[in-house]
Amino acid sequence: MYTRYAIYHTPEAGTPLAELGAAWLGWDSAQGSARAHPNIDGVDVAAVTATPRKYGFHGTIKPPFRLAEGCSIDEMQGALATVCADTAPVTLTGLQLAQLGRFLALVPTGDANDLGALAARVVQDLDTFRAPLSEAELSKRRTRRLSPAQDAYLMRWGYPYVLDQFRFHMTLSGNLDKATAQQAEAALNQLLTPIALTPYRIAGLTLLGEDAEGMFHHIHHYALTG
Repeated sequence: MYTRYAIYHTPEAGTPLAELGAAWLGWDSAQGSARAHPNIDGVDVAAVTATPRKYGFHGTIKPPFRLAEGCSIDEMQGALATVCADTAPVTLTGLQLAQLGRFLALVPTGDANDLGALAARVVQDLDTFRAPLSEAELSKRRTRRLSPAQDAYLMRWGYPYVLDQFRFHMTLSGNLDKATAQQAEAALNQLLTPIALTPYRIAGLTLLGEDAEGMFHHIHHYALTG
């Protein structure tokens, strides 16, 4: 049914942040449906969000992967449920809007070590369910300039930005030129103003699947109950 799977943090469905993220990106991964973008003077929101739209609004914990041969989705779900049952929720000082390179995202404020430890455990404990990268996938990842450590992680874990290279972020745009980034950032700051982002609690993880059209859908949400 799904070509790839991913493990993300997604805001609780129906909350102001989840609603804003789904509308801004134009895709509600919890409902598996397109959403109307907000009308922002001077900002083509559809163009700004074209690249991240298919993933839905999220923060990556374990990036998209194909299921390894001989593994079943039920086995993977059981392993993820075990990890989540043994892991405590993470409370961040908060989230803030930032520009990372050429794209916009919400990023943590304050200490994010507990979140990094959670992501590292998920990446490592569920790695047996990840199929090795194809040559095409490797080549695509290597079009970005990777450090030796990142390239080693790419080969070992299927993604360069894991473990000590992990930086949690909730993507809100594709790569933008300077003027467009400034306009989109101003619009997002206005939309985010009434939403409480301090503190910010991560109380569960969501398993998602990628459909044949490349869009990601929620499969199941697992509470962190350790």
